[in-house]
Amino acid sequence: MQEIDYSTYFWQDEAIRLRGISLEDWESCYVSGYDTPARRLLECATELPPTISEAKRFVEENTDFSSTNSRIMFTIEDLNGVSVGGINLNSIDERNGTFSIGIVIDKHYRGKGYGTRAVHMLLRYAFFERRLNKFNDYVLEGNEPSASMLRKVGCVQEGIRRQVFYINGKYHDSILFGLTKDEYANFLHKDHQNT
Repeated sequence: MQEIDYSTYFWQDEAIRLRGISLEDWESCYVSGYDTPARRLLECATELPPTISEAKRFVEENTDFSSTNSRIMFTIEDLNGVSVGGINLNSIDERNGTFSIGIVIDKHYRGKGYGTRAVHMLLRYAFFERRLNKFNDYVLEGNEPSASMLRKVGCVQEGIRRQVFYINGKYHDSILFGLTKDEYANFLHKDHQNT
């Protein structure tokens, strides 16, 4: 295969690249299933033990943007081609212009800014390519790393849905965040002026 010139590639920045999920990603998906604290924060539930067949089925159902569950799924990799997590655009409502994003960064790659970078890429795509207008998301109470990341990309905390998730014998709140296209454009403009 020819060497790829990524210098003008939309889905890349100075540290990460987004690509479609490939069949080889099943192992990363399987291994991440053993990070129970992270999975609870992502799924707001305690999942059954991971299986190889389930990991392979998930990857097969989402390979090459073939998802039938209205999600646009990506693998996040560093510039050396090492997978560091996954991200997806979901809950897309074309009529009302709303969407959400799901993200997971593998345990050994957290705290390096990869998630923030990947979310910025999907926000730019959703707002400026898909013409969507409002990003809606939530984090489980206590998930400060995700709440902090949402604030870093310009999101505003819009409210709290009280006691909506039951996990490990306790009810938990859902912290609601949102961001409009105009707010994001202003955020990027201000951020650009500060650099």
